[in-house]
Amino acid sequence: MALACALASVAVLAQPEDSIEMSIADRPTNFKRERTSYDDSFEKWRFGGYGEMNYTHMDYAKNRYTGAAYGNARDDRSAVAIPRFVLSGDYKFNKWWQLGAEIEFESGGTGVAAEVEAGSGSENGEVEIEYEKGGEVALEQFHVTATILREFNVRAGHLIVPVGLLNEHHEPLNFFGTKRPEGECAIIPTTWHETGAEVFGRVGKGWYDFTYQAQMVAGLTVDGFNMYNFVSDASQRLFEEDVFTAPAYVGRVNYNGIPGLRIGGSVYYLDDAGKNSRKPYYYTKYKVDVLVYSADLEYKHKYFIVRGNYLQGEIGDYDKLTSANVGLLAKSGSTELYSGKTPIASKALTYGGELGVNIGRIVSDAFALKKTLAIYPFVHYEYYNPFYDGTKNGLASVARRQEVSAWTVGVNWKPMPSLVLKADWTMRHIGTQHVFRDNGGYNSENDFSIGIAYAGWFAKK
Repeated sequence: MALACALASVAVLAQPEDSIEMSIADRPTNFKRERTSYDDSFEKWRFGGYGEMNYTHMDYAKNRYTGAAYGNARDDRSAVAIPRFVLSGDYKFNKWWQLGAEIEFESGGTGVAAEVEAGSGSENGEVEIEYEKGGEVALEQFHVTATILREFNVRAGHLIVPVGLLNEHHEPLNFFGTKRPEGECAIIPTTWHETGAEVFGRVGKGWYDFTYQAQMVAGLTVDGFNMYNFVSDASQRLFEEDVFTAPAYVGRVNYNGIPGLRIGGSVYYLDDAGKNSRKPYYYTKYKVDVLVYSADLEYKHKYFIVRGNYLQGEIGDYDKLTSANVGLLAKSGSTELYSGKTPIASKALTYGGELGVNIGRIVSDAFALKKTLAIYPFVHYEYYNPFYDGTKNGLASVARRQEVSAWTVGVNWKPMPSLVLKADWTMRHIGTQHVFRDNGGYNSENDFSIGIAYAGWFAKK
């Protein structure tokens, strides 16, 4: 009964076009003197969350790096998934101190291994196959905030790293597709969260309105760099504690001076990811520095929403790192080229944008309807390549399969502000930077998806 009441309260507590994790531009920095642009206030505590459920039909096989020379072979397959279920809460100790936490259950959470006997006869003659249930439970945020001034505040704990458009706005109400945009997911961790400290604040008013964040957090580890995902698998979340020998420095600035418009930029710098390796002595002869920078914008009008982003990553001494990885692979005796260590690119790149038109609102206003509808047909384009520039080492064909231009068209319907139903169709052109046609020499990949997602505060006091 309590759960039903909590879910029913989502429609009342969540506001149009806003999500459970507000951007720094919307967060109150002094809870007694400043309110946000909508009723997000609470006196003592609040509890909420967000989640997604998707069905996808695909016309391609599972791995474009094996099999046919033309990329993914044609196939017909479908999948259902619960990518994430997240619980979030805030608690005010007093007007100066606040605790925030967010726990994510990804892909159904964490399961256990199960052994299946495939043979017969004596125990020594049996063949056992082990299956492991996927998913994870992750502490995505856990921090204490000291609210000092509107212009300057301090937060410490496990934080969202605000690099790129997606990480700062990662809830499903903040993008149109059934799935998160692929480009940033292919290059950097998403959702990216690390342990550290930050200072943040809001400067100016009216047309001169800026927010900023500056962080020092646990850095990426060279152990997770690879040719398929650049540094997106390099967060230190696999271990109980993070190596802090080489911390990373993060900065973000947003301009919010025009109503409905936010223009932002971010930068991430790590001096030497080799020092954060579980075997740092192997990377002492060179310095693997990491630089990621991005620019993004979002404009929300009552009749449309437009978003755009550009993100590039660079790795220093990538050629020496590639040689080291090949050496490690040789020492392991592995005959599988693409398991474990791989060649590394010096650069990765993604850019894209999306436009959604609220035809529901247009119709409602045109006919003076009492109920305002929220129906957004949308189009989304993105280009990404996690192996944009680097040592190919005879892997040119595999590297080209990293290059993707993708179009997505679909529709979002919000029956209430906190709930959205989505449907879309995506076509990926592989091995090409061409926007409109597939000239990369590889089979295109098409999928159709439908999904449902929500985000909101269930209860507060």
